[in-house]
Amino acid sequence: MLVDFKNLNINNLSFQTDFEHKIKFFLDEWFSDGHTVKVQTSGSTGVPKIFEIEKKKMLNSAVMTCNFLGLKEGDRALIVLPVEYISGKMMLVRSIERKLKLISAEPSLKPAEDLDEEIDFCAMTPLQVENSLDKLHLIKNLIIGGAAVSENLKDKILAKRNLSSSNRIFETYGMSETLSHIALKELMPKQEDYFTVFENVSISLDERGCLKIFAPNVNAEVLQTNDLVEIKNEKQFKFLGRIDNVINSGGAKIFPESLEILVKKEIPNEAIFVGIKDESLGQKLILVIEGEESTDLIKKILEIDFEKSFHKPKKIVFTENIPRTPNGKVNRMELHKIIEAGL
Repeated sequence: MLVDFKNLNINNLSFQTDFEHKIKFFLDEWFSDGHTVKVQTSGSTGVPKIFEIEKKKMLNSAVMTCNFLGLKEGDRALIVLPVEYISGKMMLVRSIERKLKLISAEPSLKPAEDLDEEIDFCAMTPLQVENSLDKLHLIKNLIIGGAAVSENLKDKILAKRNLSSSNRIFETYGMSETLSHIALKELMPKQEDYFTVFENVSISLDERGCLKIFAPNVNAEVLQTNDLVEIKNEKQFKFLGRIDNVINSGGAKIFPESLEILVKKEIPNEAIFVGIKDESLGQKLILVIEGEESTDLIKKILEIDFEKSFHKPKKIVFTENIPRTPNGKVNRMELHKIIEAGL
């Protein structure tokens, strides 16, 4: 289905699939007299919840993204994300605000499978990008969110020979409370280490070293995160990991996300570090690998030059599937329960 937001007439559109009907439901809600819309959180860091967001603030967020990417009226976009969550809703709001021509494709692991023409803008999860590598050259501006982009995926993107300087790919940083993202980090054609925040967004640290965000155009409050970061300057920061994921082993604090980056440079599998209760260490460092058990993978992991000796996993566990939330994020809480129960 193609929706031209420059000449929008909802009554003339044919909504056939379940996904298209969900799009219609949102558009009806958006163009109603109400000043807010309902948004559901993913539940990746806790119990999913539903809250209401002002339409004006969603439009402000859309303006920041569209301006950063240089999107203009009449550009073609592709929506492949569930519209229950802020990520999918914001694709619709950006299309409304910038009067884009929006193509809908059912959210799936291979959302760009039928894409056969150039488009100007799309947002995907890392898993969707992983399964759309042969279509990336058709997307001028791609933003990747919902989970961190692994080193392995970055390497696969950079290895695509049909990508050019006109293909711009970014990793996003944000949360439901910031109405999708407030910062982008370029992966292609430049490879940046730091996220750059949008205009009118201020960042600082709390006493724990966690990021604080003030983005008055989308949220009147200073937002306190549990994300440990390194701030380079007033507009740039590097994500280190979530403080609630920190593993305390033998008195040493271990940031699992940083270790996962090292591991994923060496193996193609999803790899997640968890801390399991241990009488002598407090928490024992366990590495969970998604896929069949492999001596070759174990050898590669043991050969990794970790910065500290206690960064090496005490045990490597293989599992068929790592649990994920409905929008594709690794569910660390559920994984921790599964591994702890199995050891």
